[in-house]
Amino acid sequence: MTTGADIIAQKLHGAGCRHAFGIPGGEVLALMQGLDQAGLKFVLVKHENAGGFMAEGGWHADGAPGVLLATLGPGAANAINVVANAWQDRVPLIFLTGCVDQAEAESYTHQVFDHQRLLRPIVKASFSARLGALDVMMEKALVIALDGQPGPVHIDVPIKVAESETAETWSPSFRSKPGASAPIAGPDLDTAVELFKKAERPIAIAGVDAVNEEASQAITEFCRTFRIPLVTSYKGKGLLDENDPLALGGAGLSPKADGLLLPLINQSDCILSLGYDPIEMRINWRNPWPADAPVIDVTPVLRTHGMHEAAVTLRSAVAPALDILSKARDAASPSWPDGEPEAVRKDLSKAFAPGPAGWGPGTAFHVLRDVMPANTVATADSGAHRILVSQIWRCSGPRQMLQSSALCTMGCAVPLAMGYRLVDQTAPVIAFVGDAGLEMCLGELSTLRDLKIPVIICVLVDTSLALIELKQRNSQRPNVGVDFGETDFPAVARAYGGHGVWVDNAGELKKEAAEALHRDGFTLLACRIAQRSYDGAF
Repeated sequence: MTTGADIIAQKLHGAGCRHAFGIPGGEVLALMQGLDQAGLKFVLVKHENAGGFMAEGGWHADGAPGVLLATLGPGAANAINVVANAWQDRVPLIFLTGCVDQAEAESYTHQVFDHQRLLRPIVKASFSARLGALDVMMEKALVIALDGQPGPVHIDVPIKVAESETAETWSPSFRSKPGASAPIAGPDLDTAVELFKKAERPIAIAGVDAVNEEASQAITEFCRTFRIPLVTSYKGKGLLDENDPLALGGAGLSPKADGLLLPLINQSDCILSLGYDPIEMRINWRNPWPADAPVIDVTPVLRTHGMHEAAVTLRSAVAPALDILSKARDAASPSWPDGEPEAVRKDLSKAFAPGPAGWGPGTAFHVLRDVMPANTVATADSGAHRILVSQIWRCSGPRQMLQSSALCTMGCAVPLAMGYRLVDQTAPVIAFVGDAGLEMCLGELSTLRDLKIPVIICVLVDTSLALIELKQRNSQRPNVGVDFGETDFPAVARAYGGHGVWVDNAGELKKEAAEALHRDGFTLLACRIAQRSYDGAF
């Protein structure tokens, strides 16, 4: 006989899920058993927040929704940050929580609160599992998580629902997979076609929606055919190989980059917004062009951000919209005849070149980019280092730089790297993290040890919350609460079964990174940099 937990687990397996992450409690033991029997490997973590980021890393690797499991009360509450991240960063995450049965909750209140009420503001949907309707509930949960802009869906599972046998009719397959939308014919499409057809200086901006639609090939062919330069959000890096002359890199957080890119965009007579969601962008990207600018916004969902205006909006997936636009334009049509995009690309390279001092964060990032193979997947924690490495690190394909770009939360880089490498055993993975960010999730080094996967961690050690300290100085405030002591990270790495080493110059970094590529376990490269090393860097 099948239990409720079996149905939930088999439906997840039918959607391609092969891993689940979390920390067990008595209320989720049946769910854990069901997941294991269905073929989902349960990965024990040290904190639910890290488990959620590992689940996201796995999704980037194989395309299946992430699965996070938490027990009631403190387990559910611990996961709030990573669920909010999935909401803002467009990550399909199935968040399973255990709970006591409704009748029991009326008189047994230990660790009991309303999980659904807590989570509803930061999930696409929240369900309370019921026997007899588990198949339809799981179909709904999965399609909602994946449809349009992906996001988290919460499922509260009472103990009796998970443990009880049921005669419910159900299917182990996932039948409701969402499909891509095509542009609707009409005056908006006609306007967009005419605008693109006549443009002499077209430019494209692409972001997270284009990545989630797997539109890289369509965007690459479109840009190369019509010689259209491409700017991406940080999440969109690699939609066009960033070694391509048309690629202008990621944008959104660096004033130095914005100072070069925004004037170029405002010279354009056709701005193509391709799956671009400005939730990743900072204040410089609010109203970056005039209200009457020639903007074609290709979007899978209704845009309510209010960050900028568009002359015409096409509710469509990116690839079919580009196919229609391509048919309206001759490939020989002029595009930026004066070569402004090429000049901007050269200026960006100069702006983010290795520092003249011979050592610092920028030099470290350039050295590691040169050493690491082209297919390396990099992750970046929030902080000053993330802004700089996102400008320097060139990606040859999408999902080669993973980070929290909308919520911008710390503590994400190491578990993102772990989750990706666990699922994809082929691509090298490196995590860039500040010293404070690494200390947020040091316990997960034991998870990394137990998984026996060769993740490389580059920690920038400057004993300061560098980005916040910089903002503090820029606003002429006193130095308060941003500096701290130095941790012996190499010793910590060795204590957790990894290889750790201090790095103080480019030569040492090159040598240690090359050796790390051939190591079976994890490597921690502790790069000492001076405080205030990021001044003027981005």
